[in-house]
Amino acid sequence: MKRRKFVHTTLSAIPTLAFGTLLSSCGDDDEIPTLMTDKTIVIIGAGMAGLAAAKYFKDRNVDVIVLEAQDKVGGRLKTDRTLGVPFDEGASWIHGPNGNPITSLANNAGATTFETDDEEVEIFDIDGNAYPDNQFDPEEEQFEAILENFTGSVDQSFAEAFYTQYPQYQDNRLWTYFLSSYLEFDTGGDISELSSLDFYDDEAFGGDDLIITNGFDTIAEFLAQDIDVRLNTPVSEVDYADGKVRIVTDLEDIEADFVLVTVPLGVLKEDVITFTPPLSGGIEQAIDGLKMGAVNKFLCVWDAPFWDTDLHYIGFTSEQKGKFSYFINLRTFSDTNALMAFTFGDYSKQTEQMEDAEIISDIMTNLRAIYGTEVPEPTGFLRTKWSSNPYSFGSYSFATSGVRSSEFSKFEAPIDNKLFFAGEHTSRDYRGTVHGAYLTGIRAAEQIADLL
Repeated sequence: MKRRKFVHTTLSAIPTLAFGTLLSSCGDDDEIPTLMTDKTIVIIGAGMAGLAAAKYFKDRNVDVIVLEAQDKVGGRLKTDRTLGVPFDEGASWIHGPNGNPITSLANNAGATTFETDDEEVEIFDIDGNAYPDNQFDPEEEQFEAILENFTGSVDQSFAEAFYTQYPQYQDNRLWTYFLSSYLEFDTGGDISELSSLDFYDDEAFGGDDLIITNGFDTIAEFLAQDIDVRLNTPVSEVDYADGKVRIVTDLEDIEADFVLVTVPLGVLKEDVITFTPPLSGGIEQAIDGLKMGAVNKFLCVWDAPFWDTDLHYIGFTSEQKGKFSYFINLRTFSDTNALMAFTFGDYSKQTEQMEDAEIISDIMTNLRAIYGTEVPEPTGFLRTKWSSNPYSFGSYSFATSGVRSSEFSKFEAPIDNKLFFAGEHTSRDYRGTVHGAYLTGIRAAEQIADLL
């Protein structure tokens, strides 16, 4: 998988958090100081950021209340096992395991991993022929070189800036594949909306990506142990006008001294939660300016494989950008004959209005172009619809044209020292990642701890 492929990565890119803090969820509890307080702390959202913060306090003998609208913990960490193989609808990979706090968490949670190899891939054109190495490799190298040195402007989308500078690639299927399966996958955003200036100004950890093979929800369940998580409890209002913060839910009103809001950016953009008074300090501006991307997944299972089971990835240079152009072969790390297809950008949003039969037909059109018309229909099928998911309204956040990526940082400062924010959309350096969400949960927890 190409996530953050072109970003220079160093361990020094870790935010200013002590390593003891990063690993507090999996270290020796005897080394963690106890906090004494009579303050009430409420966390809204049991995704990675909320659970990281809750575990931080639990390890320090401080009880918190976590309110979660869904019937499960994990947020966008969601695993479906109905077809006999863990299908991670949201996050699948640990991106850059070296120094990444999620690596240690995964080990302690009992998550199993497999190192995916970006080089174990074959890319096919619409005629079913694979691109030869002597054609593909120089083109990919040229694409990487362009991205490493590419500069647009604040008001130009990536597509506008790129095709102005490189009009020869406008109708090139292979370059459309690069722009979608690499760049749109990495960032989450369609290139027509993606910033041409700040599209890759984030950071990354080093090492080849690890895919979780037994379900990313194992990590969420591990973090949630012994935490007071109240499921099926959506929050409709947060009133922080007075000394205490009042949290309104369908079941009850709760008063708190500190509230940590970890719901996804999409939920904030849809005004699912009313804030009284309206959010200040530039946060409302950041919510309006930043956007949520659309990356959807489609799991297809067969009785027997018809593809090269040694390949980790299969690429297809579709006529339409983002249209089932990327497949991961689950046979490389499981006993299940399955491929997971992806859609990106604007086309990914379109799929959410399509019926299953239409989706399967489009997937099979691409696969039959590669492997022949005799390829059978899948015996099992699962899909995601992240843009229309009422608990996220998108897959992950990205830097858009018209705003700067500094908007992600607007969430770092608390409001009145009682309203705090965390989540992948609150991390400029690690936006769009599980470790980004985790690190912001720790950041917010430390901010609150300093006030106890």
